[in-house]
Amino acid sequence: MAVTTGKAPAETQAEHIDAPQLQLFVMGLFFIFGGITSLNDVIIPKLKELFTLSYTQAMLVQFCFFTAYLVIGIPGARLVKRIGYMRGAVAGLATMMAGCLLFIPASQTATYALFLLALFVLASGVVIVQVVANPLISLLGKPQTVHSRLTFAQAFNSVGTTVFPYFGSILILGGLAAVTADQLSGVELDAYRTAETQAIVNGYLGIAAALAVVAGVVWLFRDALKGEKHEESTGLAGLDLLKRPRFGYGALCIFLYVGAEVSIGSLIVSYLMQDHVMGLQEQAAGKLIGLYWGGAMVGRFIGSAVLRMVSPGKVLAGVAMGAIALIGLSTQTSGDLSGYSLLAIGLMNAIMFPTIFTLACEKLGPRAADGSGIINVAIFGGAVVPLLTGVIADATGSLALALLLPALCYAVIAGFGWYARRPA
Repeated sequence: MAVTTGKAPAETQAEHIDAPQLQLFVMGLFFIFGGITSLNDVIIPKLKELFTLSYTQAMLVQFCFFTAYLVIGIPGARLVKRIGYMRGAVAGLATMMAGCLLFIPASQTATYALFLLALFVLASGVVIVQVVANPLISLLGKPQTVHSRLTFAQAFNSVGTTVFPYFGSILILGGLAAVTADQLSGVELDAYRTAETQAIVNGYLGIAAALAVVAGVVWLFRDALKGEKHEESTGLAGLDLLKRPRFGYGALCIFLYVGAEVSIGSLIVSYLMQDHVMGLQEQAAGKLIGLYWGGAMVGRFIGSAVLRMVSPGKVLAGVAMGAIALIGLSTQTSGDLSGYSLLAIGLMNAIMFPTIFTLACEKLGPRAADGSGIINVAIFGGAVVPLLTGVIADATGSLALALLLPALCYAVIAGFGWYARRPA
């Protein structure tokens, strides 16, 4: 691929892309950043216990991770436009590796703030990779099937989000000792935290090694794209796109969707451990996170077919209302019904991100990179909504009441689906 400066006015030339090779490459990227993001759901209960955190403090994990989308989203889009999609992917993967390696000093010093920094750096790389992946998969085929194609690619994202938490729970949760952090102090507490966090370090070192291999392979294909060009941004880093009602409403819905999805995923372990729900131990509850993300995986494969036959906007409105219904069922019941109703929301989430993304970005043409960058900024909702959910949980002492905030997010998304049910 020729290196671009982002100054050429012409649209990206999709006809020169070797689709089979790049489709495999993009599917791999979706798998990687999906899996890494879902590991936060395993880390949160672990760090909450180790550092005796409130729900609000524990949600700083998601806040720091998803704040990277606000800080890096637009600069990441500019970087990709300057150096091209493939080299941009390598830059993102290298940044992710750096974030993984920062878990070493975080564990050795048993410092919560360093864990948060490591997560921010890791997420910064994820953002750059995602800026590459979303528009690239949109180019690999006919415009008429873009909703279905991106949903299919997101299914591989869900494979990662299903696999990573299960094995992460085995590796990270469960504890190395028969004590808890609130029973220790001083040197003993520091030693306990260092020992317990070593499992987190080992997991992320393995991820860093895998990322190094992937980055090396991608570098070999750095010139695989021919004739790639991007239009110069107008306004403040393309923010003028928010003046388009369809795009602006869609960006808001990405903010709310990611916030709702992450809030629920972050609370699953604590929610299922409650006596009136399923009363599970920490590791057993952690393993069930895979059902939440696995529902999204199954739903995306199904959704990629359904979206070829039914208006994407109507499908989006329908699943958003389904998510609200499941939250209501979960919070108003007990036992297995309550627990599995919450986990089933993953199925409703399945087609939301790719469908909102493509509905919002219809007709952007050569502004696709700008649109993708702004959408990635909107993913900052994954920082704000979970933190507010944690505040509600601490203030009310009820996880059920805290789930009303994600339900409100889904209500707004249902409205966008109905609004965007017709083509732009």
